[in-house]
Formats: sequence, structure tokens, C-alpha cells
Amino acid sequence: MRSHRRLRLLAPFLLAPLTAGCFSTGGGSDSASGDGDGSRLRVALAFPPAENLSPYGADATLLSRLGVTEGLTSLDANGSAAPALAASWQRKNDTTWTFTLREAAFQDGSEVTPDAVAGSLAHAVAAEPAPAALSGVSLTAKADGDHAVTVTTDEPDPVLPLRLSSPSLAILSAKAYKGGKADPVGTATGPFEITEVNGTTSAALDRFDDYWGGRAQASGVDARFIADGTARANALRTGELDIAEAVPVSQAASLDQATRRDTATTRTTSLLLNASTGPLKDAGLRATARAAIDTSVFAKDVYEGYGDAGAGIYGPAVTWAEGKREKPVGRAGAEQATGQTLTLATYDNRPELPEVAQVVKEQLEKAGFTVKLTVREYSRLESDALDGTFDAFVLARNTLLDTGDPVSILASDYTCDGDFNIAQLCDRDVDRAVAAAGQVTDTDERRDAAMAAEARVLGSDAVVPLVHQRIITGVADGVRGVVLDPYERTLVGTGTRR
Repeated sequence: MRSHRRLRLLAPFLLAPLTAGCFSTGGGSDSASGDGDGSRLRVALAFPPAENLSPYGADATLLSRLGVTEGLTSLDANGSAAPALAASWQRKNDTTWTFTLREAAFQDGSEVTPDAVAGSLAHAVAAEPAPAALSGVSLTAKADGDHAVTVTTDEPDPVLPLRLSSPSLAILSAKAYKGGKADPVGTATGPFEITEVNGTTSAALDRFDDYWGGRAQASGVDARFIADGTARANALRTGELDIAEAVPVSQAASLDQATRRDTATTRTTSLLLNASTGPLKDAGLRATARAAIDTSVFAKDVYEGYGDAGAGIYGPAVTWAEGKREKPVGRAGAEQATGQTLTLATYDNRPELPEVAQVVKEQLEKAGFTVKLTVREYSRLESDALDGTFDAFVLARNTLLDTGDPVSILASDYTCDGDFNIAQLCDRDVDRAVAAAGQVTDTDERRDAAMAAEARVLGSDAVVPLVHQRIITGVADGVRGVVLDPYERTLVGTGTRR
């Protein structure tokens, strides 16, 4: 269960151009058609490369945010699969899909051919650890004529087009793969090509003029990795930046209203309660802990209005979930807390989380628990969290980042065999509900089944949704073509300019 660990939470806060009705980086009406060189974009990112720009881990979304990489598909505004390198697709049978490729080129000058796509997917399948989007899935890809790729899965996978939209399944040319590693520098297909990487400090990108979606309006991107949110906000305010992502709520008021944007995202901050060991193994005490949490204070006070009160695993940015939510099923009755000691942990990569955890600590102590709080940097915390070291954990999690499929996060985070099950939940009723949802092929019916499974998960009291985050992005005067992406997958595209 723990063999495929990865730093999943370092995939943050993204912007995207709204093109052709989807949140992909290219094509559509925002594409540049003129001959002007355009200005370079100056962008500050909140997290530096963590894995040498490998597309298989946390850096995958960094690459997609900067318009470097793309997959066969993308996500549209409704969370459905949309064309990207694949212009169309068809399901042949329960386990076989055919994807018809558009004419496109890699940044090294070679063509995007069926053989190249099949080879790229084969490398992703063989990667260790496996990309999150392939958790529990085995697939093979083969060229099918001159313009198509056939993808076959061992088991029926009704959401394969959604899965292939994951940034971790970006398509790279054959030159990218050496010594068991994948290098996206000069081998991707997006509108911008990496030309220089300065460790974890900065990167330079130039426009890829042969991009299939049209020449980008900006001539390039100068990206800086600035972990300190106050420093990002200051650099925007003093004119050093065009875009500053993930501005902390404490800095929002320091920006002019015209340069301050916020949007609902599919990221939910939750309190996870250890359902397998420690005091909260008792469902009655978990019910007591859940009842002790007043979720209204987090959006209003900690996030200063840049958030929505926790309603479930899926928040308001998941637009199809509205009206589908069911009441939690199977909740135990609350028991009296009598001073049981709980270890509560969170990380400081996201500056609001320690404050969230402090409020949670105070509320649990009012309910009769004794609480010890631990705050560390995320990479120094994840292994302990996955091992069940803590009784409670405050986690910010993008519910649709890995695959875009609502069932996938339930399977990975809340089932007995889930590989990101920080709550240590192993409940037969939950597993059955999630498994049943995973078999549904019709989109609307699958979403209904996911909501029914969510009701089972919430009924276990292993997770208490606290707040649905709204991401604040600083955008300088004169910058155009920037649209906030609720899926946090992309940052700049062909229409982003100044």
C-alpha cells in the first residue's frame, strides 16, 4: 500500500488560458496569429522543481503550468475530457480505446507519431514510482496505423480519456528518455520550450514557433521560484513581475484590487482522523472530534473570505456536484472525550495551514481532548503521515488533480488499498461503494455514484472537510489572457501576454 509514495501536495495554485472551452495550454481563439515577437512574461512560482523536472512526480504540474508539456487529452471547464494531442477518441470495447492524433511536432523538430506517443506512454507505465494517474491501472499503448494509437487496459477503465489528461502522462519525444529518466527540456510539445534551468532558482523558456495550436503571443517566459509568499506579492507590487501565483491571504490587501484575482478551486483543506490506530480508532471518538469542529470559522477568519466553508470532499468549484450531495451514511454516535491525547500535524508550505491547525487544536481541546501540534515542511512529513504516525492531519488536497475523475481520489485516499490513505481508513462499506462507482461508465451516473460513495466516506468520520480554497493570483496591469484554472494544472498559454 505504501510502495508508490510521492510528494503529491507540492503541485500548487495554477492559472490557465481558457481556450476552445477547456483549460489546456494551446489552440482556440486566444492563439496568436500575428507576426509580432511579443514581450516576455515574468512569472513567480511558489514551488521550485523538486525532482529534476521529472514529469512523473510533483514537477509534472510545474511543467504543464508553464506551457511546456501536454498530454493526449485535457480537462474542459466542466471537468470532462477534451482534445489535446489527440483530436478525437473512440472506445472499441471495455478495455480498448483508439486515439486519433492531430498533426503536431515535438520541440526537438521530430513529429508526434503514433510510435512516439506509444513509446512515451510505455515509459510512464514503467516509471518508479508510478505516476499517480496510473495508480492501480495497467495499460499498454501501440501504434495503430499512421495517425492513431490504441491503448489497452488490463481491466475496464471507463475514464481513460480523463486519466490521460494528467500532467504526469505528458507526451515527450524519444530523445527525452535516457538512463531510465525523462528529460522534458526541448522534447515536449507545448507552446513554450525550456531553454535554461538554474537549479531551484529560476528557469527561462522561449516560444515554440511550431506549436500546433499557433504561436504564443508572448515571446517567452522568465520564471522565478520564490517560496516566500510575501516576497512574491512584493515583487508584483514593485513591478518586477507580471504574474505572482498563490498570494497568501495575509498579503491580499497589499495588492491593488485591479491586480488581485481569486477563484474557487477543486482543492479542499480537510482534517483527516486516523481510523486504524490511536484514540480515534474508536468511531465514537471520531464522531466527537468531527462534531467539535466549527467549519464556518476557517473560510471567514483564517482565509479572510478567500474560501468557502467545507461542504464535502468536492467543493463548489466542482460544479456538477451541486445538488447531488447526499447526507453522510453510517455515522457512529459521539462519545465523551476524557483527555485522550491526540497528535495533530500539518505542513507550512501553504502558509494558512499552520493557522488552520491551531484553530483545530483549540476546538478539539474544548471538546475534551489533549492535543499536541507538529508543523514541518511537507517533504519531511509525508512518510510519517502515510505510516499513520499522527492521530490527525490537516491536509490541502486537490480532488481532481491526478486524473480529473471524482472516483479516483476516493479510491486512493479512503479505501483499504489506497496508496494515499493518510486517514488509514479501511471500511468494507466504503470500499464497496467506491468499487461500485468505479464500474459506472456513464458520466452523469458515475458522478452520482461518486457522491453516494462520498456520503459513505463522510459517514466514517475519517475526514472532516474544513474549507474549499480560493486561490489568489497577482496579475499586473496590462497582462491579458490569464484565466484562473480550478484544476490547478496550467499557468500560461498561447493567449497570455502583456
